[in-house]
Amino acid sequence: MATLAYSLGKREINQYFTIKNAKVISVFLALVLLLLHSSARVLIGSDSCTWLLSTGRFLRNRVWQPDGCMMHRYNHREASTCLDGKKVLFIGDSRIRALFVSFVSIIASQRQFPVKRHADISFKDNSSTAQVDFVWSPWTNNSMKERLISASNAPVKPDVLIVGAASWIIRDFKGSAEGLHQYKVNLTSMSPALERLAQHADVYWHIQEPVNWRALSASRRMITDQQIDLYNEAAAEALSFGRSLVRPLSVSRLAALETLNQSSDGLHMADSSVDVGAMALMNSVCNKVIRPIDGSCCQNSPPLTFLQKMALCLFVASTLLFLLFHFLRKRPHRRPPAPDPESLEEKKPATAPGPPGAEAACGALCRMGLIMVYFYLCDRADVFMKEQKCYSHSAFFIPLINVFVLGVFCSESTKESRVLNREQTDEWKGWMQLVILIYHISGASAFIPVYMHVRVLVAAYLFQTGYGHFSFFWLKGDFGLYRVCQVLFRLNFLVLVLCAVMDRPYQFYYFVPLVSFWFVIIYGALAAWPQIVQKKASNSALWYLGILLKLVGLLLLICLFAYSQGVFESTFTAWPLSSLFQLDGDIREWWFRWRLDRFAVLQGMVFAFLYLLLQKKQVLSETRGEALFSAKVSLPLLLLSGLSFVTYSVWASNCQTKAQCNQMHPYISVLPILAFILIRNIPGFARSVYSSFFAWFGKISLELFICQYHIWLAADTKGILVLIPGNPSLNILVSSFIFVCVAHEISLITNLLAQLLIPKDTVALLKRLGAVGLLSLLLGARGHSSSGA
Repeated sequence: MATLAYSLGKREINQYFTIKNAKVISVFLALVLLLLHSSARVLIGSDSCTWLLSTGRFLRNRVWQPDGCMMHRYNHREASTCLDGKKVLFIGDSRIRALFVSFVSIIASQRQFPVKRHADISFKDNSSTAQVDFVWSPWTNNSMKERLISASNAPVKPDVLIVGAASWIIRDFKGSAEGLHQYKVNLTSMSPALERLAQHADVYWHIQEPVNWRALSASRRMITDQQIDLYNEAAAEALSFGRSLVRPLSVSRLAALETLNQSSDGLHMADSSVDVGAMALMNSVCNKVIRPIDGSCCQNSPPLTFLQKMALCLFVASTLLFLLFHFLRKRPHRRPPAPDPESLEEKKPATAPGPPGAEAACGALCRMGLIMVYFYLCDRADVFMKEQKCYSHSAFFIPLINVFVLGVFCSESTKESRVLNREQTDEWKGWMQLVILIYHISGASAFIPVYMHVRVLVAAYLFQTGYGHFSFFWLKGDFGLYRVCQVLFRLNFLVLVLCAVMDRPYQFYYFVPLVSFWFVIIYGALAAWPQIVQKKASNSALWYLGILLKLVGLLLLICLFAYSQGVFESTFTAWPLSSLFQLDGDIREWWFRWRLDRFAVLQGMVFAFLYLLLQKKQVLSETRGEALFSAKVSLPLLLLSGLSFVTYSVWASNCQTKAQCNQMHPYISVLPILAFILIRNIPGFARSVYSSFFAWFGKISLELFICQYHIWLAADTKGILVLIPGNPSLNILVSSFIFVCVAHEISLITNLLAQLLIPKDTVALLKRLGAVGLLSLLLGARGHSSSGA
């Protein structure tokens, strides 16, 4: 994927295989995959509950993965909320009792409650009104039938019913054909009662797990896998699975096939396989109620919200206008107007053409609309499959090594050799973004050393934010409104569209609110009176003291917010900031994200100030091929930088918990960042080359970071999008190819719309900002009234 994407960006490599052609291929692939998945849903079925209850496998980390959807792991609070006021009834033998115990342990968050052998058991959750009962009935006889009839006629009927039995019948009839026949007859007679219950309850028949025959006691040796299979087939025929409302629960059987050797007595399965069945049952019952993000099984697409409908109307209108403009421009040529006989000039048409750029704007919004349809289909509609992440060292480090080999291989000379030149910063953003992508899709956040090193990369992005914006304002002195609107539009356009289309709050895409906030802070600090720029400071050294005072004031402000959570919360929970920085009505996510890298932007500003000052004083040697400092200074700095890298890695590897690491992170993350800058720039040969491979990705790093949420990952980053089931490598290749092409196209659309929608004329810009503000107030009032209703 990386090699292909790089070659796409280098048009001169092959005139027939350009980025434009690649996007055409990606559109074709997306349409074909959409058609195939839609056809499969029609032909095979689209019930993800069936996938949950009857398919799956263990991943490398012993997490159960159903085919095509994600299974949420419920905790005590969620389970109690879902089952509040409900009655769950288990009827069967000791295998059903084990399933009951595992199910109750999810609600009670423990297994420590009395379990009686060969007796009924009742459980009542103290934190809710949920009631879970187990009825001991190991034979499918009249006694079980009467229990079912009694449950169907009871004033309070069960909301969930799980039934199953076979092993005792096989044992008592010694595996004879008579026992199998009697089993089938009894189930057939019980089928009407189960159907009646299934009309207002979720009814499941437990498919029997295999046995570990060698571990069975002598009295159970007649229970074989062949007998188990025969009894399961008889149950399927008698209960008409697929045609009746009774659902087969066979997921614990699949899990047992992989953990059979862990059975202690050969008959009762290991806790791990029983827990899979209980958790699948919980997902089947509760996903449609709780609607967890990482539980895509048994969930249907939510209804369209008001903003989603508004976005759809906007994109449709843009498409129609674009087609109208295109038709008018491409219509058959009419006879040109006759020239004026006196001036010999053509007469101007009676009607002037549309406003400049209108067709381009509509075309960009049309393309954006088509892309958003793909986003919605990938992560909101029930079209494509989703799977859980599975971390392993090889899944993270092997792609990482491959990417860096490619990056080093694609080296070119820089146009300039100054420190952190544009090509070098693009390269820096590019390789960091690729590392973050690999980190996310491999689920490497579970491994603390990798987690802490990636935290440094996020801090480095914010460091670059401080460095880049300070350098611009210090050198250019451009504090105009046009510059502010351009930057904020480019940062926020994609995220604001996704907030509407994907129905997510602004803070969900935490990185964009973070960099937008810091840009406003940088602008406010430097634009405030007195405005100090390099040209002014060159006339008097006192202005340098002024800029230092501004930086110190910013540091004090950061410390005030960081060490006074009350001040922080009272500031960001006030309207209108609350709508920007709260996630699901809570400020804690913004507090965590802001506080984690609170000094990184200021550190980048200080570094930019010192670097530009040294550059102005001609202390640095930035000539191509020459070391940045003298040999006496360069060698100790390089050794110190290498030591900083090693020290940080050793510290990160010895961290016990993320909380412990995150507490120290704001104070020490700058050390590896500065070490990298020095190692990358002190040697003249290193400063004079860059990786064009990484730089290409760096130019679209923001789009890559945001787009991955929904069209590369899935379930709002909790899972992985599956376009090609059954082949993970090919799936990653195809989804990555489409993902990169989409990110590149969104980058072009954003840049184009920024030029068309943000005029340089201040009066026109203020009018548009007023219109946007009024529209925001109207939408905010509409959303507030909807939530109140």
